Amino acid sequence: MEAKAIARYVHQSPYKIRKTLDSIRGLKVGDALNQLHFSPEKAAVVIEKTLRSAVSNLMNLAEDSNLDPESFDIIEAFVDGGPVMKRFRASAMGRVSPRRRPTSHVTIVVSDNN
Repeated sequence: MEAKAIARYVHQSPYKIRKTLDSIRGLKVGDALNQLHFSPEKAAVVIEKTLRSAVSNLMNLAEDSNLDPESFDIIEAFVDGGPVMKRFRASAMGRVSPRRRPTSHVTIVVSDNN
């Protein structure tokens, strides 16, 4: 059985989130949570929250209550680009310089190996 969780409109670029997400793809949930919890990166907080949500979704789907959430596998983990907020900053001599504020959508799919 599989369950999915999506975190939308995360205020960080997909490139930066992808660096952390690549390190947990294919791991067991227990190992991935341990690695994310002690990671100093900002993206680790969002990924950990999304992973816990996916595990909770799978536990709610399964009617078997003796499942061990630590033994679930991460089947898919990917990040897509969201909308880019375009802002401006004051620059020298009365000009403006553009700022891009990218957002991301993080998707995690977990399975219980059955």
